Amino acid sequence: MRLALVSAALLSTTSVTAAEMNPEQQRWLDELAGKFELPVTELNDAITQATYQQSIIDAMTRPAEAKPWHQYSPIFLTDKRLQQGVEFWQQHAELLARAEQELQVPAQVITAIIGVETFYGAHMGSHKVLDALYTLGFNYPPRGEFFRSEFAHYLQLAKEQDWTLDEQKGSYAGAMGMGQFISSSYRHYAVDFDFDADGERNLFQPVDAIGSVANYFHEHKWQPGDDVAYPAKVTDTEAADALLSPALEMSHSWAELAAAGVVVDQELAADTPVKLIRLDGVDGPEYWVVRHNFYVITRYNRSPLYAMAVYQLSEQLKQAYEQSL
Repeated sequence: MRLALVSAALLSTTSVTAAEMNPEQQRWLDELAGKFELPVTELNDAITQATYQQSIIDAMTRPAEAKPWHQYSPIFLTDKRLQQGVEFWQQHAELLARAEQELQVPAQVITAIIGVETFYGAHMGSHKVLDALYTLGFNYPPRGEFFRSEFAHYLQLAKEQDWTLDEQKGSYAGAMGMGQFISSSYRHYAVDFDFDADGERNLFQPVDAIGSVANYFHEHKWQPGDDVAYPAKVTDTEAADALLSPALEMSHSWAELAAAGVVVDQELAADTPVKLIRLDGVDGPEYWVVRHNFYVITRYNRSPLYAMAVYQLSEQLKQAYEQSL
């Protein structure tokens, strides 16, 4: 039995040399070398430093977003996360106010993202980013192309940041820092938000993490002053359900939803772009009308459940923070 357990452990975490790669994997490396202008030898060297982690594959196949809303929301909408979010906001009030002013993204949304992603920096992940991106890029066919691209981005990011390849740790999907940026997002959206602007982008510390989360939303066209979502009632379930769509974009006008018997406690112009979503609540279906800013949250994570958790936590944070003043 002991030998069997040792063998299983060895299979779950194995290193690979360039010589052991199959022809398809080598072709992938050649493609990455051409696309990212990286020497094949550099890619091969990174592969030899990476270790396959079965636990990463296991985590990828059972994401929290697969849960129904009534099981998903209690993970993130807790008294402890709310309390610590208010404390985080109080501690970094000047910085959040600056991000809100300069990048036009509300402080409560920035705080909620960091709260949902890493519990305000307390849980930034324990997997080596190199291992995560290698494991998923070269051993997880459903999303292999995406993670191979992130693997190459990570190599470039490591050079830009002067990191050793096995230095950084993050989530099982290779996301890093307090806001959990994947490598391409780190390269494209991370900003140096220090007041002294030293040029370093360190998303493992609050200053740059706050500025970079705000910049991500700013670059994805967050609309300051616009609402995110409204709880809705439906008078004709069949007509309302016919308007549901898996697409994340705003797929209807408010006039279309109103004509189908959707009711919200808010006056909206007939041509307002909106989308109807339905969540599996404890007592049955919950309907929500969401707007463009909800879609922007799904640019951070494509799950409507995630976007709703961020939105609801942000609203709780805003109320609790204002009461604390």
